[in-house]
Amino acid sequence: METQDSNLKYIKAKNRVEKLKQFYTHLVVYIVINTVITAVKIMHNTNNGETFNEAFFDFSTIATWLVWGVALAIHAFSVYGIPLILGDDWEERKIERYMKDELNKD
Repeated sequence: METQDSNLKYIKAKNRVEKLKQFYTHLVVYIVINTVITAVKIMHNTNNGETFNEAFFDFSTIATWLVWGVALAIHAFSVYGIPLILGDDWEERKIERYMKDELNKD
């Protein structure tokens, strides 16, 4: 029984680390890609006669960061927020509840 609990804790910890790794990868891609997109848009807009400030604060430049930022925030919430709200043992409690429900059906 103790080995089974240890294995279960290991699997949960491994899943948590995998979720964190995916989030960090998403964050790095978000920063790199949006920086490149912003730089290209600024260069294009300044070549078309806009000042740097006009090009930088253009809605389409900011919108790219905002739209993808919302998706990143949702991803961050799924990794960090749900355990804060529901508790770390939420999954365990739900599994136990469903197992009890299944046992009571018989």
